[in-house]
Amino acid sequence: MSRSNVHPRSAATAEPATGRRGRFSAPRKTQAVLRLLKGEDLEALSRELKVTAATLSQWREAFLAAGQASLKSRPADERDEQIHRLKAKVGEMTMAVELLNEKIDRMENHVPLPARRSKR
Repeated sequence: MSRSNVHPRSAATAEPATGRRGRFSAPRKTQAVLRLLKGEDLEALSRELKVTAATLSQWREAFLAAGQASLKSRPADERDEQIHRLKAKVGEMTMAVELLNEKIDRMENHVPLPARRSKR
């Protein structure tokens, strides 16, 4: 048998049951993982889709890890908005205190204050 007709990636890009060749898209991987989670046999699904059982297992683990991570994050609520406003206020107050401390230092050391510009 001549190896010249065999593409080096032929095992990885074997034609799936759908008749399409190439890599699996995210929706197709999701369908495969859901079939596994519903109880289909890993080896049988592997043969049907022409991907290794290890690859299917990796997809399943990644799918489950992403689902678990999404459940850990809490949705934004009104507390996040309040925290944002309070942090902004703390920043404003910190700047005001720093400016007042500089003014006090200048006055105590008899250093003239910079001339103020008109607000007009």
